[in-house]
Amino acid sequence: MPPVAIRAYTATTALGRGAAAQREALRERRGGLRRNDFGATPLPTWIGRVDGLEDAALPAALARWECRNNRLAWLALQQDGLPDALEALVARHGADRIALLVGTSTASIGASEEAYARAVTGDDGTRRFPDDLARPIVHTPHSLGHFLQHATGLRGPCITVATACSSSAKVFAQAARMIEAGVVDAALVGGVDTLCGSVLFGFNALGLVSRERCRPFDAARDGLSIGEAGGFALLERPARGDDGLQLRGYGESSDAHHMSTPHPEGLGAILAMRGALARGGIDAAQVGYLNLHGTSTPANDAVEARAVDALFPGTLHASSTKGWTGHTLGAAGIVESVFALTALEHGLLPGTLESQVRDPACGPQIRFDNAQRTIDYAMNNSFGFGGNNCALLFGKAAA
Repeated sequence: MPPVAIRAYTATTALGRGAAAQREALRERRGGLRRNDFGATPLPTWIGRVDGLEDAALPAALARWECRNNRLAWLALQQDGLPDALEALVARHGADRIALLVGTSTASIGASEEAYARAVTGDDGTRRFPDDLARPIVHTPHSLGHFLQHATGLRGPCITVATACSSSAKVFAQAARMIEAGVVDAALVGGVDTLCGSVLFGFNALGLVSRERCRPFDAARDGLSIGEAGGFALLERPARGDDGLQLRGYGESSDAHHMSTPHPEGLGAILAMRGALARGGIDAAQVGYLNLHGTSTPANDAVEARAVDALFPGTLHASSTKGWTGHTLGAAGIVESVFALTALEHGLLPGTLESQVRDPACGPQIRFDNAQRTIDYAMNNSFGFGGNNCALLFGKAAA
């Protein structure tokens, strides 16, 4: 595939606001998980919560979209010079020629939960949402995309993708196709997901939430930690002489195996990773860092490790960063792409925080310790429920 230039990227997670905060925490091996203090009756677990979100109201002009998810979207959008970079992109191409593609899994369902909890009885005896939450746009799956369209002024195609944990990885692939086809010249891609009762109690009902901090690929791992995050990247058709970071390949697949369990041999995961390598025109041995989906559930990690061992040599440095941020669900694709880009740009290859005893079933590619070295390619895996898989390959422009 033709490479796609990455003009800017950012993430806001439990580690802090912006790419530098993420990088410093990774380097210092300082995690962002804390005991669950979210909601009126917190589950006994650990979460990755973004500090200060409760005090970060939207600007008055955007008050119609007020909710926790859109607050985090706005907060993340202000980091790492993204507004200026986006303004420059609009000046080059026009707002009509820039797509807005974002991923989420729950959108602003937290606002809907609150609206139902605080429902009032009207004069006619029917139950209805309270006046301050009677805003239909925050109760739709497209709330995030609709909000960002108004917040940025972009007028190109606007799509909200909701394929569970692969959502904000798939937007990179979607943008690459749109740019290659000439539909647009550039794209703002990203994803946002925030803590809410539906994800905390829902994943707990599935038996997937650990009571301790998650330990991906550890022999004693027993489940995930939920986190919240937002992040964005600006993509553009490369110009002659570009020397920056690029999206070099993507692979998408579906296991079509089970509602919530991956294929036992990692068939879909392997297809996605092979697809990304093929589009990038490189061999697996050329990848220097792989950010694994690595949820810390017993089944998912075992399947992913098996798939990675089948495809990559033992020299690969592969890790899960969910011990730092928690599993940020629909935002995991963009957050962990930012970590992959950090590895590529700064040579910082994170290990797997919190994990101590290797699962003997995992291959030599799974690393617990950080490493520092220059690499040419980095990959990010994002796998959703039902085996909706996406692998992204990043590289540097040829000198």
